[in-house]
Amino acid sequence: MPIEYLPILILLVIGAVFAVIALAVPALFGPKRTPKARLEPYESGMLPYGDARRRFPVHFYVVAVLFILFDIEVIFLYPWAVVLRQLKLFGLIEMAVFFVILLVGFGYVWRKGALDW
Repeated sequence: MPIEYLPILILLVIGAVFAVIALAVPALFGPKRTPKARLEPYESGMLPYGDARRRFPVHFYVVAVLFILFDIEVIFLYPWAVVLRQLKLFGLIEMAVFFVILLVGFGYVWRKGALDW
């Protein structure tokens, strides 16, 4: 039985050897000096200004998370539509409950102003 795991062991050893080689070769043959420009913080080609801990609006993040949330919920419609004839009235009621929950969440987000620009 342990002989069946030999290919996995060989794969792990080859992967570990490759990782060590990939880390060791640049360390041995790469440049040893660190230029001054490499030590400076860099953001999109612009020199940084001000404090790095300044506050920034999270509105774009909230909109993106809400988009992903509602997009994933809509993905559940496809499997439901495929088996709708098999589920009959039960499936229709369950999807109605799902839509009500989805619309309540959407209404809450809209009322809180998370979608206002």
